Amino acid sequence: MENKSTQTVVELCHLEKSFGDHEVLKDINLSVHKGEVISVIGSSGSGKSTMLRCINLLEIPTGGKIYYEGTDIESKEIKLTSYRAKVEMVFQQFNLFNNMTALDNCVKPQMIVLKRTREEAERIALEYIEKVGMSAYRNAKPSQLSGGQKQRIAIARALSMNPDVILFDEPTSALDPEMVGEVLEVMKSLAKAGYTMIVVTHEMGFAREVSDRVIFMDGGYIVEEGTPEEIFSSPKMERTKEFLSRVL
Repeated sequence: MENKSTQTVVELCHLEKSFGDHEVLKDINLSVHKGEVISVIGSSGSGKSTMLRCINLLEIPTGGKIYYEGTDIESKEIKLTSYRAKVEMVFQQFNLFNNMTALDNCVKPQMIVLKRTREEAERIALEYIEKVGMSAYRNAKPSQLSGGQKQRIAIARALSMNPDVILFDEPTSALDPEMVGEVLEVMKSLAKAGYTMIVVTHEMGFAREVSDRVIFMDGGYIVEEGTPEEIFSSPKMERTKEFLSRVL
């Protein structure tokens, strides 16, 4: 995984998030470089998904700043819909529109947000639907698709927006075990193609094989970060060792 850019795409500075009295994120600092794949691991409730949701502004941070290409994402200069098109999110529960075909799920957001013509949006959508191996199902409704197929369409939808960064929030945790592999294969191919990805995942094999960096979160903090080799083979922090001894 050589030749990663040093260009910072997203930067979190002293990020905090509380829900009432409950502090979920505490002083999170992270720089994400162009073309980098970061896996975020940790127990449920450690703040991983909340961090992603803050990056996408689905949750408004309580403190600290998030910068996208150097601009504060809460500033007037950033239009939320355009920003979310650049920093796309793939959800655990797919979030597809059930009344639309797979193709329309990938076409409509392009037309609405990026103002592409139907023709252009369809051409782009079909290219990515093929890329995720779903061409045969382009006219199917979500109710006719398996979980793994829905997630692949959700990934095609994200790709159709030509994002700079893709956030994956536990993209395989709602899937049957035999479908996990097909979604991880698609994600591996995106990593190889140089997409910038932040992946919250329970799939340690994926994190180890595909990431440039692994971040271990616990109790709302980033406890440790390093290469997959460093985190999985020689973690420094006791808490990281404990977590890995349970999950590996």
